[in-house]
Amino acid sequence: MHPLLKILAGGDRRSVGESNRAASAVLENPELIGVLFQGIETSDPVLRMRCADAIEKITVKRPDLLVPFKETILNRLTKVEQQEVRWHVAPMLARLPLTDVEETTVVNLLLSYTNDRSSIVKTMSMQALADIALRSHRFLPEIKQHIEELSIIGTLAMKARSKKLLRILALKKHG
Repeated sequence: MHPLLKILAGGDRRSVGESNRAASAVLENPELIGVLFQGIETSDPVLRMRCADAIEKITVKRPDLLVPFKETILNRLTKVEQQEVRWHVAPMLARLPLTDVEETTVVNLLLSYTNDRSSIVKTMSMQALADIALRSHRFLPEIKQHIEELSIIGTLAMKARSKKLLRILALKKHG
């Protein structure tokens, strides 16, 4: 096992373990991001979650590092059902450069994620949808309507996030 994966292994899913340390290591040596993508595809749910967490943290600063793994994300990671991976995949999807067809597929996938059992997956998917709507206005009306619906039926966290997102989307519509 690669040393980067060793620092992420062990424990349980209630802890992110050393994912901040792994994220810092990859930011210093970006070629190591591939190791984290390998870790997401292992059979170990703790390792999968922590690798996804580290990648999501890295790509807040360096979304370009996702580009070589675009096909992996779109074709394999979106099929992972583990909620702790899904809530990190959602923002990754919004950070990818997408063709119109891919963007439509991603929006539909994120819309389906808003029906997930996990409140965190739902909330992260709402945020990712809003991020896409801000850059691709063709989805703005549909996403705004969906977030409005979730603001009524969602959990407290979803309602709070939806208020914030709807304010931002309203400014974009008029801005």
